[in-house]
Amino acid sequence: MGAVSGIVAAVAGLAFAQLAAAAVRPESAPVTAVGGAAVDLTPVAVREWAIRLFGPSDKLVLTIGIVVVLAAVAALAGLLSVRHLPAGIAVAGGFGLLGAAAALSRPEAGWRDALPSLLGGLIAAGVLYLLVTAATRPRPAGTGSGGGTWSMDRRGFGRLVTGVLAASVAAGFAGRRLGAHGSAGATASRARFVLPRPTVPAPPVPAGADLRVPGLGPFLTPDRDFYRVDTALVIPRVDADTWRLRIHGEGVTRPLTLDLRQLLSRPLVEHDITLTCVSNEVGGPYAGNARWLGVRLADLLREAGVRPPSRGGPADQLVSRSVDGMTIGTPVEAVMDGREALLAVGMNGEPLPFAHGFPVRMVVPGLYGYVSACKWLTELRLTTFGAYDAYWVRRSWAQQAPVKTQSRIDTPRPYADLAPGRVAVAGVAWAQHRGIEAVEVRVDGGPWRQARLGAADGVDTWRQWVWPWEATPGRHTLEVRATDGTGAVQTGVRAGTVPDGATGWHSVEVQVKALG
Repeated sequence: MGAVSGIVAAVAGLAFAQLAAAAVRPESAPVTAVGGAAVDLTPVAVREWAIRLFGPSDKLVLTIGIVVVLAAVAALAGLLSVRHLPAGIAVAGGFGLLGAAAALSRPEAGWRDALPSLLGGLIAAGVLYLLVTAATRPRPAGTGSGGGTWSMDRRGFGRLVTGVLAASVAAGFAGRRLGAHGSAGATASRARFVLPRPTVPAPPVPAGADLRVPGLGPFLTPDRDFYRVDTALVIPRVDADTWRLRIHGEGVTRPLTLDLRQLLSRPLVEHDITLTCVSNEVGGPYAGNARWLGVRLADLLREAGVRPPSRGGPADQLVSRSVDGMTIGTPVEAVMDGREALLAVGMNGEPLPFAHGFPVRMVVPGLYGYVSACKWLTELRLTTFGAYDAYWVRRSWAQQAPVKTQSRIDTPRPYADLAPGRVAVAGVAWAQHRGIEAVEVRVDGGPWRQARLGAADGVDTWRQWVWPWEATPGRHTLEVRATDGTGAVQTGVRAGTVPDGATGWHSVEVQVKALG
């Protein structure tokens, strides 16, 4: 009964804290706040391992882990309460303080963010007291050897547990409904938002860019399949009607504050760009290609009076800030060197999905996402790399990270069983802002063979490739390497993702069946 009391008390605390968070902001909910703090404190090697192992489910796994640990501690607190009630209540209340501290540690947090966890801790402590005292009552003195033993009032305990759980379910449901109502404005603003026609439209994707090989994905990645790697346990849902962007800092002679309508009054450019996450292992899935629509970032910076360092500007770093407090540092020189660095509002002909940064995000070809692709953008500040380290730089990643030349075998899949004869070996290669000049494949360490490339859609997108292989029976290893537009051949030296991206040739082992 003590363990049940602890778990039920924790459920009640979390449910009412969720209800309170609906009135503050979703990020202030205890599990979300603790999860965010855990992400911040997790060593880089552990985080990279989790991304490799769990992929896009890493946040769900983290949340489940927090709930499991909380349930275990709650059960122990309940057991402790049976023997020493004040100590058990202190543990329950302590978890509220822990949640409050985590909430206050989050970027953009204010004192109100601590309230849901503090309320949850108080409710958990109160419920634990009620349940434990209802579950146990002293027998009349002298009925046992100690003169004060304990017995269970099971019926009254069961009624109280049922009532607490019912109230918790109601509070949790109300919290979810209020949270949904709070984000209804953002949802409605996206539904109303119609992408303007581009001032500079992108040309059609060249015929032959998509090789349409079975097992090879489409040239343009659908929004639903586009990779997502970020730290947000709760996807921010920003109301486009209230969104604002502030541009300020060193070298800004004309600070700007823009709403979405004002941003969209500038010329809009459409451009195909492949994005890549620095956490992408050799052969990994964290790369995607899309048609983006947005305002040229360089034009906005020039409007604000910014000059790049090569022209005497004092700032060499552009720090972008998300509504959830994430900061990303991008070289000013890179966004003003003529490449199509965009403040994007559209993706593949639709408004940005919430998961990919609605209403506005940054897209800079040629740089890994952690130094360029800020989602849910709300601020651009000009500074220097010497004066400020952005979020990931403080966690052992490099300040600057151009995308490295990479290639990947998408078909056949690893350990595939193949029939002998002609097999299409195919995949993608990328070297954004340099382009891909050639792709080569080899079998079992033999000579490199030239693959056929799909048509190029500029230097900022990946290129598909295919090589016809006459497969013979046995186990074989396929390897691929690419040459970028400068003539540099992709290195075969294996290196991990930290600090500035993985290197090495992707390889796939397959089994070709014997005839008969």
